[in-house]
Amino acid sequence: MSEKAKTLYPTKRGDRSKIAIIGAGAVGATLAYACVIAGHASEVVLYDINKQKVQAEALDIAHGIQFTPMSAVSGSDDIEICRDADVVIVTAGAKQKPGQSRLDLADATVGLMKTIIPAVQEVAPDAVYILVTNPVDVVTYASLKISGLSPEQMFGSGTVLDTARLRYLVSLETGVAVQNIHAYVAGEHGDSEVPLWSSAEIGNVPLRHWGPTLSGQQFDTELRERIRKDVVESAYRIIEGKGATNYAVGLAVSQIVGAVMRDEQRVLTISTLLKDWEGISDVCMAAPTIVGRNGAGRVLTPPLTLAERDGLTESAQRLREAARKLGF
Repeated sequence: MSEKAKTLYPTKRGDRSKIAIIGAGAVGATLAYACVIAGHASEVVLYDINKQKVQAEALDIAHGIQFTPMSAVSGSDDIEICRDADVVIVTAGAKQKPGQSRLDLADATVGLMKTIIPAVQEVAPDAVYILVTNPVDVVTYASLKISGLSPEQMFGSGTVLDTARLRYLVSLETGVAVQNIHAYVAGEHGDSEVPLWSSAEIGNVPLRHWGPTLSGQQFDTELRERIRKDVVESAYRIIEGKGATNYAVGLAVSQIVGAVMRDEQRVLTISTLLKDWEGISDVCMAAPTIVGRNGAGRVLTPPLTLAERDGLTESAQRLREAARKLGF
């Protein structure tokens, strides 16, 4: 590395920590902002092929670090900026347009991963890699094959955001703080995802025993289906209205990053390579997983109804077929 590069892109030293974000679009920039506010690392760097854009985004955030936990922020179109990162988050990819499903983006985005992943591995071989780019499950599976990394070291953001959306909607129905809603969405981050209603709780009360909602309605099949549909369609509504989702996904991924950097051993519905999970193997999709400093750990198996298990099997098959069409 040149002396100038060393000055521009300080590498990790001592007990310093570093987060590298690939892609300075709406999601990447928002994620960088969220990580700086949370104080997840000593240094946050952004990489993007658009030099003017990435430098501007980094500078805008850097001007505010006086008001955050101590941190340094920089941006570049030189992959060297990512050297020795502890965590690499990939947000770069094809942009989802109104009316497109996430799976519609697969071909272009996976092609991009064939360039990005090897380049980042050259400078940050020991990082924990988090894939955010949609369709995240297929992109994660393809990136694992491209990189040769273990499923512990490389995984996707999965349905951490969908789970947050589900809990938010249940909170609205009950008036209970969202932090006390315990429910997960598993499967594809997309149209075939499955809310795990059978294990959902409010406090320690099973959802099926909750009783009437604020409107007087029970958590019956009709209400659960309406909430599921709202979770699935919310991204489409946001994209139609403002062109991209960025705030909630930035916060969701920031939570995953925090779980890694602080070795929190937090249970999150990340997209990881499954091996005989409820009979599902050789596919990346979301399941409750313990996340810590070494990346993705034990995959948990909550109680499932037959309908939920069937839904997850169908979701896995949908993702597996998409990966096969791309040659993986």
